[in-house]
Amino acid sequence: MRFLTAGESHGPALMGIIEGIPAGLPVNEDYINGQLSRRQGGYGRGARMSIEKDRVKFLSGVRFGKTTGSPLALLIENKDWANWEKVLSQRSGDESREREITTPRPGHADLAGGIKYRHSDLRNVLERASARETAMRVAIGSLSALFLEHFDIYTVAFVTEIGGVRADSRIYKDWNAAEIKKNRSPLLYCLDKNAESLMVERIDQAKREGDSLGGVFEIHVQGAPAGLGSHVHWDRRLDCILAGALMSIPAIKGVEIGLGFEAAARKGSETHDELFLDEKGRIARATNRAGGLEGGITNGETIILRAAMKPIPTLMKPLSSVDLSTHSLNPAAVERSDVCAVPAASVVGEAVVSWEMAKAFLQKFSGDSLPEVERAYSEYQNVLKDYLEVKDD
Repeated sequence: MRFLTAGESHGPALMGIIEGIPAGLPVNEDYINGQLSRRQGGYGRGARMSIEKDRVKFLSGVRFGKTTGSPLALLIENKDWANWEKVLSQRSGDESREREITTPRPGHADLAGGIKYRHSDLRNVLERASARETAMRVAIGSLSALFLEHFDIYTVAFVTEIGGVRADSRIYKDWNAAEIKKNRSPLLYCLDKNAESLMVERIDQAKREGDSLGGVFEIHVQGAPAGLGSHVHWDRRLDCILAGALMSIPAIKGVEIGLGFEAAARKGSETHDELFLDEKGRIARATNRAGGLEGGITNGETIILRAAMKPIPTLMKPLSSVDLSTHSLNPAAVERSDVCAVPAASVVGEAVVSWEMAKAFLQKFSGDSLPEVERAYSEYQNVLKDYLEVKDD
């Protein structure tokens, strides 16, 4: 499986092409659009979210509500394009300095991208580097989530920290995916209501100060079978792949799996998951400190990932910068932006993890049609049962 996206933040549309989805998968557009709506939600979002009403359109690869096995082409129109058509014109001779950006924002791709591609107007960088691109990745990831759910594998994300306020992890420690979805607040996608109230206060304070806030979100993948990924090459290790997918989201600066950085302060006896035999004679674990991954391979436990998001670089009270056209000190450019986008980032995280999990699943249980994949997975479940159950001699 592979995909490509194209499109700019204020351009006509975002586009995506997916290859490798098996034929016969039911496509639920309402589910995908619901995820796109969640990405636009969350307390602390900016004015852009009141303009756009993201909806996906399938231009190819779907017939009568099911995938055909052909490449899928997806489109999400930008309603704000009507206000930017002249500024972002593709026609030679339409050049103007309207909404030109020459003072890069510290922490953004502006300056580094300008250097790399030799742009004097940094809008050429901003338009593609913008997190607006993640709307298409949410649509693509939501389609792969539908594929996974067909095999009872569920990916759920929720916010655990904003602006230094942390949710109590004991609340959701043993919850399954359905419980998380049911109890996830529509305000900040958090599971701890007391912490959420404090998070809202921090966001309001940051807004008054012209500042922004980051935070942490957690992702659980439940139902994934043991054996996805591989230890035989570094680039096939699933923990490497999942961490890379999360790091590809704009503003993500750190990723943890299982205990994560906490493991560095523990002894080995307090870090690893001991094995035992359950009441049915099957090999099992009493804990899940590894976060469902050992040696780059799923071990059958819930996969637990966390991603840390830095505060958004666009500030209403901008930091100091240098105007590239005059080489004078100036405040950094100010664009319409969010105070806090951690809830939105959690939705993107859910999507990119779903994509990589679906990709790993199809690498092991390959097939051009859904029935072929179902047959391969069913046979493997029997193999797993035989391997993990201890039989009497």
